Amino acid sequence: MAAGARAEEPLAELSHYLVARPIYSEAGFQEENERRPALPPTLRERAQAACRCSRKRAFQITKSFLPILEWLPNYRVKEWLVSDIISGVSTGLVATLQGLAYALLVAVPVGYGLYSAFFPILTYFFLGTSRHISVETQNLCVHSSLAHIKAMGPFPVVSLMVGSVVLSMAPDDHFLIDGSNATGTNGTGIMIDTESRDAQRVLIASTLTFLVGILQVIFGVLQIGFIVRYLADPLVGGFTTAAAFQVLVSQLKIVLNVSTKNYNGVLSIIYTILATGISYAADLEKKYNAGIVKSIPRGFLPPEPPDVSLFSQMIAASFSIAIVAYAIAVSVGKVYATKYDYAIDGNQEFIAFGLSNIFSGAFSCFVATTALSRTAVQESTGGKTQVAGIISAGIVLISIVALGKLLEPLQKSVLAAVVIANLKGMFMQVFDVPRLWRQNKVDAMIWVFTCIASIILGLDLGLLAGLLFGLLTVVLRVQFPSWGGFGNIPGTDIYKKVKDYKNVIEPEGVKILKFSSPIFYANIDGLKSSLKSTVGFDAVKVYNKRLKALRKIQKLIKKGKLKATKNGIISEPGMNNEAFETDEEPEDNEDMQVPTKEVEIQVDWNSELPVKVNIPKVPIHSLILDFGAVTFLDIVAVRSIKTIIREFERIDVRVYFASYQDNLISQLERSAFFDDIVRKDIFFLTVHDAVLYIRNQMTYSDNQDPIFEKISLMQESKEPIEFTETSQPDDELDVQEEAMRRLAS
Repeated sequence: MAAGARAEEPLAELSHYLVARPIYSEAGFQEENERRPALPPTLRERAQAACRCSRKRAFQITKSFLPILEWLPNYRVKEWLVSDIISGVSTGLVATLQGLAYALLVAVPVGYGLYSAFFPILTYFFLGTSRHISVETQNLCVHSSLAHIKAMGPFPVVSLMVGSVVLSMAPDDHFLIDGSNATGTNGTGIMIDTESRDAQRVLIASTLTFLVGILQVIFGVLQIGFIVRYLADPLVGGFTTAAAFQVLVSQLKIVLNVSTKNYNGVLSIIYTILATGISYAADLEKKYNAGIVKSIPRGFLPPEPPDVSLFSQMIAASFSIAIVAYAIAVSVGKVYATKYDYAIDGNQEFIAFGLSNIFSGAFSCFVATTALSRTAVQESTGGKTQVAGIISAGIVLISIVALGKLLEPLQKSVLAAVVIANLKGMFMQVFDVPRLWRQNKVDAMIWVFTCIASIILGLDLGLLAGLLFGLLTVVLRVQFPSWGGFGNIPGTDIYKKVKDYKNVIEPEGVKILKFSSPIFYANIDGLKSSLKSTVGFDAVKVYNKRLKALRKIQKLIKKGKLKATKNGIISEPGMNNEAFETDEEPEDNEDMQVPTKEVEIQVDWNSELPVKVNIPKVPIHSLILDFGAVTFLDIVAVRSIKTIIREFERIDVRVYFASYQDNLISQLERSAFFDDIVRKDIFFLTVHDAVLYIRNQMTYSDNQDPIFEKISLMQESKEPIEFTETSQPDDELDVQEEAMRRLAS
């Protein structure tokens, strides 16, 4: 037992530490520690660095643009080639079927889905930084490792967003013709020129793809890949779940083989629920003619330029599609990059996807992004690099060139079923909402709001609404941050919230406020409100009440009802009842017009005063603002904080700042915050430094007479103040003579 006790002694010693150092204010710390001067490079130096060229630098730039030069020379043929071949074949078979299926979401002939499963891979093979991403136009998925998703599953949201644009710009109503020349019908007796309609929809989809690619390249060149950080996990979860619901409804009419009008925009999903149900119920016994793929083009179509005149109509949708496609693609890529220990360049991914879409748009494809189901197949079957991706493209190529005829009898309902089956993972996200609610109610609200908005308003407006709602929650949390009064854990330099711990003690006469947010124009009122709650009074009201009391005291001195002494002011014996005046001030026009003269007196504001003015007590002499969580101040905050200092100083409460970040001092210096009154010696490195400094100051004051506030009193009288109406001791006369001498100044 003794040995065990001896073994624990070193541990006990290691669990404590003792530090001896000076009490540091900002000024004192700077005197002892010289700051390293910041020397930003000049414009000339920056230009020289940018223009400096060498063979090594040129090769690095080339490799950053063509990542294949980085990983292909290190390709391990013996170890990886067989695995990549097996993985590529498996992934290619999946890609062929999904290519056909997800073309239905874009509202173009299913054969174009094969093109979209082939061309994007070619450019991504050379430009992409992720070894495992399988690029596909139709399918955008989220990996289970993300916080809000528990299962893998494909996610055709990009295809649905593209299809939304296609249907809005080329609805069936634009291609109505008379029955003699029609090649199809919409089921209501009105004939539709399906050949012209499909051609226009393919043109719109490919033009949209080209524009999305241009935007993605611009984003990558401008290094603004950070923009996807604003798409929080709860927002993506709600958005993808809503998209899955929209996909389900859009595919129901194909599964049930009913023909309904295509709806788009706000409440479109509601109309399509209703229309499908009514049509299916009415024609259940008559509809047996199942729709099939019918025709798949053999070989490739010649490249065609985009219709630039359509750009203005689709720019808004292109922006949202570009961001969503990139955000999920990078998220999936980072999952595998972390697992297999390689890096992904977010901005390079923007460029890679952008050039892929520009290239694919010329070959009648639609927007390409990550396909998680294919990516998962590629990784689970042993795929190591993008070599597996290029092999999968070869399998799709075989389908385009030689196997198209074999797929023409395939029923569209089967393809729709493939789409719906892949939505399971997305719908399972609904079960994450209760967990989110327990962990963070704000995140749960973002999830629910985005989901509902995307269902009702459509995917593009719903995404925008969810993004704005998420940003609003951030603004509100910054505008109304957490704050509280802090106290000291006895015997330590640790300070915690008074409300949270029983053994926390507030230093006598000191209040400590921690404001956990940047301070700017939107939350400066919150800082002022938290100050009032912490100290228990309003500094401005206290000052105004004191001025009001001084005016009353002045009148009583003028009437001879009060005397000035060393220890302040006292009422004349026998006049106590007369000396006390009410809080209401009668109008006295004559007194308001007389000139004023200055007299200095002393008042103990925490004692009983000879006037009936309700002056709030000020039980503190110091206020410490803990700025440890304040990362920046705007100019409104700087001015307001300086005003706060002055408001407290004039009621004899000193304001100190602690735990601030260095950049705040530089910011305050640039804002002309410091002057003869507000100096750097009120800034302390830690809260404990400030408390010890205040304690030392008060220890010195304890040996002095009681502290009275010295106030300049404006004497409203035509004649100098006289104190001869009552008999006074010599010491009282000396005080008054001193006051009279001050009148001369």
